[in-house]
Amino acid sequence: MQNNSYHLISLGCSKNTVDSESMGQLLNKAGYIPEINPENASVLIVNTCGFIGPAKEESLQVLKELAAQKREEQYLIAAGCLTQRYGREIARQVPGIDGIIGTRRWMDILEVVKQMRPGKHPEPIYQIPEIEKTVMDKEGILRVAVQGRSAYLKISDGCRRPCAFCAIPLIKGTAVSRPMNAILSETRLLDEMGMREIILIAQDTTDYGHDQGMKDGLAELLESMVVDLQKHRQGINPDHQGVQWIRIMYAFPGYVTDRLIDVMATHSQIIPYLDIPLQHADPGILRRMRRPANIDWVHKTIEKMRNKMQDLALRTTFIVGYPGETEKEFQALLDFVEEIRFDKVGVFQFSFEPGTESEALGDPVPAEEKQERWERIMALQQSISLEKNQAMVGKTIDVLIEGSGDGLSMGRTYRDAPEIDGLTLIDGEYPIGEMVPVFITDALAYDLSGVVVNNSQKLFLAS
Repeated sequence: MQNNSYHLISLGCSKNTVDSESMGQLLNKAGYIPEINPENASVLIVNTCGFIGPAKEESLQVLKELAAQKREEQYLIAAGCLTQRYGREIARQVPGIDGIIGTRRWMDILEVVKQMRPGKHPEPIYQIPEIEKTVMDKEGILRVAVQGRSAYLKISDGCRRPCAFCAIPLIKGTAVSRPMNAILSETRLLDEMGMREIILIAQDTTDYGHDQGMKDGLAELLESMVVDLQKHRQGINPDHQGVQWIRIMYAFPGYVTDRLIDVMATHSQIIPYLDIPLQHADPGILRRMRRPANIDWVHKTIEKMRNKMQDLALRTTFIVGYPGETEKEFQALLDFVEEIRFDKVGVFQFSFEPGTESEALGDPVPAEEKQERWERIMALQQSISLEKNQAMVGKTIDVLIEGSGDGLSMGRTYRDAPEIDGLTLIDGEYPIGEMVPVFITDALAYDLSGVVVNNSQKLFLAS
């Protein structure tokens, strides 16, 4: 075991992954070495998730396993969302934790590690100041997480929305946007690194710049990214094949503006894909969730987007089994899904979260009823997804290669975000990170398959 090695486990969403990567950068700069095997690392770090019940349980389970197995000379640090809300409670539940770091305090990882080095401590070292007094950035550290040739780029952290079921504001605090010049600098670097895709993430990307007095901040950021990349590329090599896709995740209903739609429709680098979590479609449920309840806005906005972007791929998420959800309200959600016909849908069963506004409502919908509703809406969406994918058969579309072997390659189209959407299986082995034109030959409910074509074949097929 090296006395300056670390093993880092990142749990939860892509936003957590960015924080984990930032901790790793700080440790690497200080001379620490990443170690795949936890048994061989001197420092064990778990970046926890505390969003919903199952995520909490997973975080606790991982911490307990590492605490039970760690040797006397090893140190265990719990970081992230779960520790921000339940730091001292976590320490009581998991004896053997040596350090606890709250959310947005990833930049304190070295300080905590150094304090632990001389010897054991009777109780964990705590680094959980009030959220409002924290910062997101640290000079020289990228706020990105790279996965193959795709990079998650965090543009803000925290949330000011009042959703009754969500604990994020309690964990992360209000929304804080990163400076645009820092984001543009990282975009240029990612382009130089040969990244093909940049995925913009935040608790609410459409709220970017609000705290800085910006109006339509996301649209302004996107335009600046495109222009800045074009200028930068001219300065190095006009033929440089860098970032080709800019993907937007986590848009908030009611804040997808006309300007944002126009920017997406105007610039080819900004792919026609939008993730906009709606959570439900019945106005009564939405009001109880303290979510935007104007379903007419949803219909009109989606119509605008589809008129401006013929190849638009829309993703959303819904919650079933919210306290008081009746069969009639659930049927309204099913009818809405049938009518709108989203390309991608994620569905969650309501998870009771102490401390949220919905706590007073309890968790009255039986688990078996939640499961039954989840199965019904997933069955409906599966048929819609199959229809959407079958419409791709006979078309040629660019695919970003993410893996290959045994005579096959695997990748994603612009219609598929990493890890949460579908894949495309391709005959033949192609270099990872390449964009290749693929003629789609077959479709399943979530995945596609096809063959790579060259330019002359594309012309023939198109004719």
